[in-house]
Amino acid sequence: MEENDAVRALGALAQPLRLQVFRALVVVGEAGLTPGAIQEALGVAPATLSFHLKELLASGLVTQERASRHLIYRAAYGRMNALIGYLTENCCQGTACSVASDTSRCDC
Repeated sequence: MEENDAVRALGALAQPLRLQVFRALVVVGEAGLTPGAIQEALGVAPATLSFHLKELLASGLVTQERASRHLIYRAAYGRMNALIGYLTENCCQGTACSVASDTSRCDC
């Protein structure tokens, strides 16, 4: 992942409602959610949700698919993992490591 892509993804998540939407999509997995389901779960107005979904789409952290007359939004796990990888790639002074179960430190 390039630095500009990481900044854009982090910027998209740096807003409480967008972070809530993204986390909700991560929880439901590949099934995804329709905007109506997201609105119901988070209690957000349609226009507000539309604006925030557009930002998440632009960052690449969310995908959109048309299924008949419905839109399905899903977390883009590959992009999310690339962002996590970018953030942690030099966590052990440049040596290969894996993140420990205690996420406050690397398992080097």
